[in-house]
Amino acid sequence: MSEDPRRAIPRTDAVLGQPPFVAAAEQLGRVVVRNAVVAAQQRARDGEIAPDEVVDAALAALPTRTSSLTPVLNATGVVVHTNIGRAPLSPTAIEAVVDAAGYVDVEMDPATGARSRRGAGAPAALLEAVPDAAGALVVNNGAAALVLATTAPAAGREVVVSRGEMVEIGDGFRLPDLIASTGARLREVGTTNRTHLRDYTDAIGPETGCVLKVHPSNFRVDGFVTSVGLDELRGLTRPDGSSVPVVADIGSGLLSPDPLLPDEPDATTRLRAGATIVTASGDKLLGGPQAGLVLGDAEVVEKLRRHPLQRALRVDKLALAALEATVRGPVPPVTAALHATADDLRPRVEALAAEVGREIVPVEGRVGGGGAPGVPLPGWAVEIPVAAVERLRQPEGDLPVVLARVEGGRGPVDLRCIPVDRDVDVLTALRAALGHDGSGATPPSSS
Repeated sequence: MSEDPRRAIPRTDAVLGQPPFVAAAEQLGRVVVRNAVVAAQQRARDGEIAPDEVVDAALAALPTRTSSLTPVLNATGVVVHTNIGRAPLSPTAIEAVVDAAGYVDVEMDPATGARSRRGAGAPAALLEAVPDAAGALVVNNGAAALVLATTAPAAGREVVVSRGEMVEIGDGFRLPDLIASTGARLREVGTTNRTHLRDYTDAIGPETGCVLKVHPSNFRVDGFVTSVGLDELRGLTRPDGSSVPVVADIGSGLLSPDPLLPDEPDATTRLRAGATIVTASGDKLLGGPQAGLVLGDAEVVEKLRRHPLQRALRVDKLALAALEATVRGPVPPVTAALHATADDLRPRVEALAAEVGREIVPVEGRVGGGGAPGVPLPGWAVEIPVAAVERLRQPEGDLPVVLARVEGGRGPVDLRCIPVDRDVDVLTALRAALGHDGSGATPPSSS
């Protein structure tokens, strides 16, 4: 009788002891590497591969990255794309994250060795950028900033808000649910399209904790519309004469006005108009990491910082480092992409199209992330077949992943959000996706 070929399958310890697997274990971890070896051994037992192919199969199955998150090149023309991580960090912010990845003095005074206020650099940078704010606090995302800002003054009391501002902020999370989670009660005033100052004044009473103004960032209401400005709300008082704080959520995180986005609210203007507190996200138009920003009255901000809920919403050292570097550093990628004109983009697009034998088409990018709905970003794109768009998204081998959108039966590859030094990577991916001849046909098999 012939010997069972499965006896020739190499032992696990023998494979793991080979230099390539030892090196891989140091980078990926022993469990990941061992699982790849065991899976290859099982394939040999099942007859899918020969025993002498186990080592090569295990090596081929090892992940190329230490995280399951895959880097992508954003050729959609949507600058703040929530599904792919919103704002990409600037090189300066990335360097700050790397520095903060080890031990850092995030909560210690090096001069004395004593404990200090956590991550003071990021709030200080925000106060420099927004001089109209007397206090600044950073939490872990925009929704957390809004929850904290309404919890401290209104827990167990009422939050007065216009019905026209009862928004859903994404992924099914709705403003009423967020506010209710704080223990506050919503007091809706006005109607969907029209809210007047008298609606607010009639609602203010002893149980009023704060008035909330929410920017409806991902939709617009046109026509027969009336709303109340912050300058009118700033003087509201309760029956006992005490002032009612006004919390303004601006959403996308502009710190100062941007002429490109005239209807997009910013923190500076909102504070000057009378907001007690402004809340916003750090990873949208600001161009930084995921973070929630709280800016405004120093006394109120300090109360929020000392509130027990703040500990549960605390931001980590990596985000603090990235945020400080973003606010104090050079123009972040989001700002550069937003302000790239069609004339800026056309030479790059034409060069790419010439290399792959395709045509260029005019396109309109978008701000994304719920910011500036309806504001077009004119540009140019390389037009490719829809089938090629799909191959760009799932390339073979170690080719870069390029995400492009599909519209009107075509696939425009928009370079607005692609760094100039990555155009060559887009070209490499396009050549593969188009079958090297620009036709978009699947390359013929070599067999």
